Amino acid sequence: MPRLSVIIIAKNESKNIADCIKSANFADEIIVLDSGSSDNTILLAKKLGAKVFTRPWKGYGQYKNIAIQLAKYEWIFSLDADERIPPALKQEILKTINRSNFDIYDVPRSSFFVSRFIKFSGWRPDRTKRLFKKGSAKFSSHHVHEHLITKYEIGHLSESLIHYSYQDFETVLKKINIYSSLGARDLKDRGAKGSLKKAIFHALWAFVRTYILRLGFLDGREGLMLAISVAEGTYYRYIKLIYLK
Repeated sequence: MPRLSVIIIAKNESKNIADCIKSANFADEIIVLDSGSSDNTILLAKKLGAKVFTRPWKGYGQYKNIAIQLAKYEWIFSLDADERIPPALKQEILKTINRSNFDIYDVPRSSFFVSRFIKFSGWRPDRTKRLFKKGSAKFSSHHVHEHLITKYEIGHLSESLIHYSYQDFETVLKKINIYSSLGARDLKDRGAKGSLKKAIFHALWAFVRTYILRLGFLDGREGLMLAISVAEGTYYRYIKLIYLK
C-alpha cells in the first residue's frame, strides 16, 4: 500500500502549526522543517508527533527541496503552516495515491482574506501543485511564490485546500513588505530594471486586473481591500528594485 509524507516548512508559526499538523494526521509521517523559531513552534510540532528538523534558511524553494529529501515515503504532500487539509480533501488524497494515474497532482485552494474567503479576484480556483511522487518534481528557486516544476503530466484533485493566508490586516501589511522585497530580488535575477514609471504602471494594472478583470468587486469590501493591497505590493516591488545593489 502506498505511503504518504506531509512536509511543512515553518518559522515562528505557533498560531498555526498545531491546526496544520492535526489536519494532516492521516499521513504516515509529518515532516516539519524549522528555520529557527523563537516561539514554541518546535515544541508544539513534536508534541503532536511530527518529525522536526532544523536547517539554516536558504529561501522558500530550496528549503522545501530540503524537506523533500527528508521525507521517507513514496508520496509527498507539501503543506504550508497557514493551510489546512479538510476531511473531503483527505479522502481524495488517500484514494488518489492508492489508484493514481499521474505522478503529480494539483489542488484548488480556498483562501481567507482578513474576514472572508475570497471567491473571485483571481484567487479561485488557485490551483497549486502539491501532491507528487518523490523524484517526480522539485521546487523552483524563486525567492517568493516558489512552485513545483516537473516534466510529467499533471492530474487534478477536485477538493479544496484551505488557506488562511491573511488572517488580519497586520498580516497583510507585513506580507506586502516581505513579499515585495523578495519579489524585487526575483525581478533583479531576471535582469529587470526598476523605475518610478514602471512602479506606477504595474501597480495600476495590478489593481485593474484584480478588481475589474478578475471580478474582485464581487468580493465586496474585502475585494477592494485585496485589490489595493495587490497594487501596493506591486508598486513597492518595482520601487525596491530601483535600489537593489
